[in-house]
Amino acid sequence: MLRARLKDALKSSMKKRDELCVNTLRLILAALKDRDIAARSKGKSEEIGDDEILGLLQSMIRQRRESIEQFEKGGRQELARQEAEEIAIIEQFMPVQLEAEEMVQAIDAVLEEVGAKTLKDMGPAMAALKEKYAGRMDFAKASAQVKERLG
Repeated sequence: MLRARLKDALKSSMKKRDELCVNTLRLILAALKDRDIAARSKGKSEEIGDDEILGLLQSMIRQRRESIEQFEKGGRQELARQEAEEIAIIEQFMPVQLEAEEMVQAIDAVLEEVGAKTLKDMGPAMAALKEKYAGRMDFAKASAQVKERLG
């Protein structure tokens, strides 16, 4: 479903001649194709699912935020602005992100659900979070919070 939305958005952007949107969507679809090929080499016969697509989009956003930081340090405001515009395009396909308080509640619920008590339980806790909240939370921040609670 998400893949179809991306393809439809690409067609629409091409009709509107929105160059930045077309380029960004082509990058996303190329990355999806790469992931599909990698999945096939691991024995999966299907395309990657929406949860993996959301993970890909989230990592693309994270990469662009890091680039913005570097561009701003280097005084390259035009490039930083372009990266910010790309983030806005990618975020159109992301579900609404959990607020900080909601993320804390989600983490607490998952820790209780999987019975996580120590740092050794971090793997199953993070797996459960990723399964339930794919694309809805920043897992780098969530990981830090889980580690803090279990440590």
